[in-house]
Amino acid sequence: MTFQTFLIKYGEIGIKGKNRYMFEDALVRQIRHSLRDVEGSFHVHKCQGRIYVDCEGYYDYDEAVESLKRVFGIVGICPVVRTEVKEYEELKKDVVAYMDEAYPDKNITFKVESRRAKKTYPVNSMEINCGLGEAILDAFPEIRVDVHNPDVLLNVEIREEVYIYSQIIPGPGGMPIGTNGKAMLLLSGGIDSPVAGYMVAKRGVGLEATYFHAPPYTSERAKQKVVDLAKKLAKYTGPIRLNVVNFTDIQLAIYDKCPHDELTIIMRRYMMKIAEYFADQSGCLGLITGESIGQVASQTMQSLLVTNEVCHLPVFRPLIGFDKQEIVDISEKIDTYETSIQPFEDCCTIFVAKHPVTKPKLDVIKRSEQRLSEDIDRLFEEAVNSVEVIIAE
Repeated sequence: MTFQTFLIKYGEIGIKGKNRYMFEDALVRQIRHSLRDVEGSFHVHKCQGRIYVDCEGYYDYDEAVESLKRVFGIVGICPVVRTEVKEYEELKKDVVAYMDEAYPDKNITFKVESRRAKKTYPVNSMEINCGLGEAILDAFPEIRVDVHNPDVLLNVEIREEVYIYSQIIPGPGGMPIGTNGKAMLLLSGGIDSPVAGYMVAKRGVGLEATYFHAPPYTSERAKQKVVDLAKKLAKYTGPIRLNVVNFTDIQLAIYDKCPHDELTIIMRRYMMKIAEYFADQSGCLGLITGESIGQVASQTMQSLLVTNEVCHLPVFRPLIGFDKQEIVDISEKIDTYETSIQPFEDCCTIFVAKHPVTKPKLDVIKRSEQRLSEDIDRLFEEAVNSVEVIIAE
């Protein structure tokens, strides 16, 4: 069956009142961006409170659907067969042909729902429902009607053309990217941070990312893994600016001058400071991390309190109440898991303490950080000024 159009269904956007057009326009832009590399020609447009993707000539159906399934804001993708507006009896023939091709197994129940947007059409919606249902029953005696819980809900819309569809492919939901500002993701090579970025982006937040690299202790393969993760996220968000920070000298200074049980928490505080520096430069409204309460020593309630103290921007932790398996399940769904588990260590893993403090006290941590006062400002400036920027898309 050849589908010439996709009807795009959205959820929350529909309750946005007078601002709805802004969210619809953002969704249209994101759909166009998502389809730009798909084979075929696509026309994305709004019409009477609906969003349509018209497919001109040959196109890659499977690739188009996969691309649409990654657009936040879409809750349903309906492949549509379009026909010319014809006499009522001819319309019945088109609908019967659709059912015959779409459902080879006729042992199903169905219901017809019609919508007559073209008011000059001589038959009203109720009459269309009854007439089309009768034609389907006459053509396929084994099919049955169920108006309450049908296997197939057949939609027929009469506009300037007739739109026939019965399938709704689930979309990711959420809100279109860019409708809720931008935030800075602290992206590592682990499982958690890409999932955290995905979840915040799903609420319409654009992403920028910062990754902390520690050569020669971490390899180029470790950096490439993070770039690959950013590219996978970019399939949902659009291009992501990835700031690759050389963190080696700061880590060595902390390792040399601070108590080893405090290494992780102090390094984490400087990561937050640097990420916030780039966030301020690019107009981000918050930081995003993949932390979950109690998962590791730096993610206890006490550790999170001490980490937050260095930030003036809000820190969003969408995984805060998740257990590991829940995070893994989402990472598999968004296709980041297999990349995340590649065995290339990041800087946090290399410099982790054997017995890290789990209940750090802020005043103790600040006293330890004073040992860095001689060099830390210079190291900070060198780190942010030597940043490598990679556009992941």
